[in-house]
Amino acid sequence: MIDNKISKKLKKIKLLLSDVDGVLTDGKITICSDGTESKSFCIEDGTAVAIAKFANLEIALLSGRFSKSTDIRASELKIKYCLQGYLDKKNKLNELCKKMKLTYNEIAYIGDGIVDIPVLEIVGVPISVPNAHMLVKSKSIYTTKTKGGEGVLQEVVEMILKSQNRYDNILEKMKKAKF
Repeated sequence: MIDNKISKKLKKIKLLLSDVDGVLTDGKITICSDGTESKSFCIEDGTAVAIAKFANLEIALLSGRFSKSTDIRASELKIKYCLQGYLDKKNKLNELCKKMKLTYNEIAYIGDGIVDIPVLEIVGVPISVPNAHMLVKSKSIYTTKTKGGEGVLQEVVEMILKSQNRYDNILEKMKKAKF
């Protein structure tokens, strides 16, 4: 059960913005001897993106490093904003707010590393994962029960839609929809 204060803030959320490495992945990057990289994403987070799209809840990614794997995954999920290679995440957040005509209070952000702190300090709902840096956790109002790479996005999308009293209706509509 979500705290009433957090639930009230979640009602305003229109954008779920997330870091990638350590949140959508377990934070490990495999670099092969030929220079290619790989990382694993949780399939349930893909389902969460589909549910969010059906609910008109925007999902965007904001990563400090560029990764072709992240680019491919974002493309598969049809995530419109996949911003990578930006350590100054606050500046990118400001650009995104202008583009999407959103205020900070309409944004939830999930982070795990020190570079996420400037964003966590200004968004409406700052969220961390259990394996986040302790300073990140101290800036968050909620720490997911799910570890990075194990379905964090699913947990947070469900939490937002349940707080907005839309989750059950969205699932019902999805059952009836033809894809």
